[in-house]
Amino acid sequence: MRTIGIVLLFIIIGIGSIVLLKHEDTIQKTIVPFVPSVTTQPSHSQLLPQTPARINFTLPSRIQIHEFAKDLGSPRVLAFSQGGTLLVSDPSNNQVTALSDPDHQGIATSKKVVLQGGNHIHGLAFYNGKIYVAEVDKIVRYNWDEKNLEMTIDKSLFSLPQNNDHTNRTITFDQNGTMYVSVGSTCNVCIESNPFSATVIVSNANGDTPHIFVSGVRNEAFTAVNPVTNELWGTDMGRDNLGDTLPPDTITILKNGENYGWPYCYGNRIHDTNFDPSNKGSCTKTALPLYEISAHSAPLGLVFIKSSQFPFDWQNDLLVAYHGSWNRSSPIGYKVVHMKVNGNHITSVEDFITGFLQSGNALGRPVDLVFDTQGNLYISDDKAGTIYIVQKK
Repeated sequence: MRTIGIVLLFIIIGIGSIVLLKHEDTIQKTIVPFVPSVTTQPSHSQLLPQTPARINFTLPSRIQIHEFAKDLGSPRVLAFSQGGTLLVSDPSNNQVTALSDPDHQGIATSKKVVLQGGNHIHGLAFYNGKIYVAEVDKIVRYNWDEKNLEMTIDKSLFSLPQNNDHTNRTITFDQNGTMYVSVGSTCNVCIESNPFSATVIVSNANGDTPHIFVSGVRNEAFTAVNPVTNELWGTDMGRDNLGDTLPPDTITILKNGENYGWPYCYGNRIHDTNFDPSNKGSCTKTALPLYEISAHSAPLGLVFIKSSQFPFDWQNDLLVAYHGSWNRSSPIGYKVVHMKVNGNHITSVEDFITGFLQSGNALGRPVDLVFDTQGNLYISDDKAGTIYIVQKK
């Protein structure tokens, strides 16, 4: 019996050891090893708090808007340098300001006036590392120093007709380096004495032999190149003093050699009998606009969407800034719209950002639109003195 007891004792001890070993093995398998914490670069919202827009905007739920820079006077045309610095013109103060955001925080961390003076500075465009500036009476090319944020004059390229009305010249380069300069009319409606007035002028990047690309455009305020077709699209404002609903403002595809009707015609080849009661001008062969916009909306900046922050089915569509009416019994415009583009057709239009106009009071007026290399959208507002940045949430 004693021998049996000893054997049983050894069996019990053995079983206990096996159970204990299995328990320890289970514990080891469930222990999470210690991993030292890794310090990551903080997000832009942690680096510097984003400033909410002071206007209560309405925009798609997947999109957010905040102030990129403020207290800018009357910011108009926007252009990015190759190094990612945003330049903005301010014709009211006759200057160009450089806004830097080197860490992509979504807010300008420095503001520097890089050009002061000239004759109503407005249009800006970068090409081959140089910056082109449109004054009311000339196009000037400058060298750009990205490191020091400095502009130094390279050369004056060519002259434009002096003007006291529609003085905001703009510049656009296409994919081949062709330069287009919009030159507004000298009047509301009249026969121009200078053939360059109420046109878009074309030249190469050196400003050689500038000549008329299209005519009969009263105020082709802004232009943009369609990235798919390399064609030039523009926004044109109709004449004043024909009431609240006439004539329409337009989106136009600008084709070499075409005349778009002003001052004799507007819209879909409608004869302006108010200006031309004796019917001296014909509208039968004038070029047609692509899309008619409600009168006095004052469309300005337009940009084709190429941004991963916007929906896939929005790519190559248009965003257009409606600056807003000043001469209508009830205000209209004051918003940014999304135009659905299908080939050379605009198939639908919907509001993208509203709120610039509230209870009949204009809190802001959008002007120009531009994307950066990260797909963020920037909007200048020459009434609020602000540049907004629009991003996906």
